[in-house]
Amino acid sequence: MNEKNISVDISVIVPVYGCDAALRQLAARVRDELLRMGRSYELILVDDCGPGRPWELIADLARADPAVCGVRMSRNFGQHAAITAGLARAAGRWAVVMDCDLQDPPEAIHRLFEKAAEGYDIVYAKRKNKQHTWLRRLAARAYFAVMRVFTQQRLDGEYGSFSIISRSVIDAYLRLRDKERHYLLILHWLGFPNAHIEYEHSKRHAGRSSYTLSNLIGHALSGLFFQTTTLLRWIVYTGFGISTGGIVLAIYFVYLYFSQSPPPGWTSLAVLVLVLGGFILTSIGIVGLYIGRIFDQVKDRPLYIVQDTVGGRSD
Repeated sequence: MNEKNISVDISVIVPVYGCDAALRQLAARVRDELLRMGRSYELILVDDCGPGRPWELIADLARADPAVCGVRMSRNFGQHAAITAGLARAAGRWAVVMDCDLQDPPEAIHRLFEKAAEGYDIVYAKRKNKQHTWLRRLAARAYFAVMRVFTQQRLDGEYGSFSIISRSVIDAYLRLRDKERHYLLILHWLGFPNAHIEYEHSKRHAGRSSYTLSNLIGHALSGLFFQTTTLLRWIVYTGFGISTGGIVLAIYFVYLYFSQSPPPGWTSLAVLVLVLGGFILTSIGIVGLYIGRIFDQVKDRPLYIVQDTVGGRSD
């Protein structure tokens, strides 16, 4: 975006899904925080077609406040597509991305901005005392541990989407056309100067998280496939390992045949067949997942479709 098209200091991007009860308070707290900062701003609420009637609330907020802009997706495209739609609409020199459930406190925006003013293009917000269940915290730690192994990057499960990014990062982010995307992983891949602040993770304003176990698994796979093809190399390494083990075992059985009596029964053979069969099926499945992602990418369909927009300074 050209400098002449930049009309506000800070764009606040909020994907909206399953948090109708928090929207009015969210908009009020964002407005109060930005007014205290003395910065011009816009609040972009992206309706990702969740349950309830969020679009009516967003339209009401946009009619009442010219700083509020609503973007309505044609269907549910997911959190990271919604973030991308919000960033594409953003007219600010900086963009703050945050969740809609008020677990990310708007009152921390000034700290993100102050840290960015020290010379950073990206400032992440690191959660303290995460308000998630122990099972979800354990799953997050396991996921990021796996990602650190596969990507050789220092990824931490204490970070969420709450962050501030500069116009340079916004423009670079929007140039990526990957269908499989994860907001934080893209920021890591872009590699701009970055820092972090810490904040107290608040309890949800109302309701429950929209991420079910199956959603979290799908989200984890999308992040993994976006970031790395290391899984394919590990299949090759494991295949070589199993082949080497098979050769060693065959030499051992030949030795037993000539030096002693061979082991009775077919138990060892059945175990080997099960191990090899499981490995082959798993390998085919992983390769199939990569091929499926390639198929989705080469179709070159839009990442999202915007059905409607309402309000906003950028109009």
